[in-house]
Amino acid sequence: MTAQRFADFERFADEVARLRGRMRALYADTRAESGLAEMELTVLTAVVNAADAPTVAQIGRSLGHPRQVVQRAANRLAELGLVVFAENPVHKRASLIVATDVGRTLKAVDHQRAQAVTNALLARIDSATFAAAASQLHAIRVGIEAYLRERDE
Repeated sequence: MTAQRFADFERFADEVARLRGRMRALYADTRAESGLAEMELTVLTAVVNAADAPTVAQIGRSLGHPRQVVQRAANRLAELGLVVFAENPVHKRASLIVATDVGRTLKAVDHQRAQAVTNALLARIDSATFAAAASQLHAIRVGIEAYLRERDE
């Protein structure tokens, strides 16, 4: 690997880390108003947005978080009445996580607050910029996932 390619990759990794921090800060107020910890809101979002009720392991794999971290958040959401665990016909030990009406309502209100922040940001940065960046990040993520699969085989 040439020095420039390595430097480009390091710059990219640094920008991703900084962007993640800025994204967290961007929505910190809306997250705080939900009353949930960041991981709890992340898991609730994954459950509400899933086409089919997910398992803890599926959420963990999808988001790149350890299963135990997702399980703790899901347990807390269940304690709060925001999700319930349902029997999984495909796997006896891996319960499905289903959002309750209360959980869906909380997420909808959170989404409305987040949309206000997003609209303010879109007044400064053109949506086409986000679309192009999302496409590039998707391609990078797919490449990283392929590398990780091959490495772990």
